[in-house]
Amino acid sequence: MTTKIAVSLPDHLVEHARAAVAEGKAASVSAYVAQALQEKADREPIGDFFEMFDKKWGSPTAEHDAWAREQLDRADREMAEKKAKGLL
Repeated sequence: MTTKIAVSLPDHLVEHARAAVAEGKAASVSAYVAQALQEKADREPIGDFFEMFDKKWGSPTAEHDAWAREQLDRADREMAEKKAKGLL
């Protein structure tokens, strides 16, 4: 089921949605907005998890952040190497 509603959006967001439709990235402005809202709804549970984590154990330190960035950079390098070798 779908429900038709009226919303007001900033002009630049409307232009962005219309451009996505024109480029074939979305079937319609409504579909584009629905997808954006669904993506936000899908992310909310993980936001709740991080909020609970921070309350229980505290926010990550700069040291934790640096470690995580190093791990992500390493993983990116490994993926690039595999792609270059045709393994992916």
